[in-house]
Amino acid sequence: MSGSNATVRRRVVVSGRVQGVFFRDTCEREARAAGVGGWVRNRRDGTVEAVFEGDPVAVERMVAWCRRGPSRAVVTAVAVTDELPAGDRTFRVRGYD
Repeated sequence: MSGSNATVRRRVVVSGRVQGVFFRDTCEREARAAGVGGWVRNRRDGTVEAVFEGDPVAVERMVAWCRRGPSRAVVTAVAVTDELPAGDRTFRVRGYD
């Protein structure tokens, strides 16, 4: 994580055709390239949930990416919630909720 001294954390829930389209794998690759920590997982209701933590610009880059998703995704909504930083420095794919 680089840039400013501030660290932010955002939780996103992405709706649409977002499972079975390599959303999690691509999200992990994008997050690592952006230098953010956190995780991504499929939820049983068909949405994808992710948490991004790090430099504000990098986190916003990931939130913006979630609004598009990978090429095969069809994103219809993204709910974003601010959270207190928890110290996540690496990014990983998690199992179902």
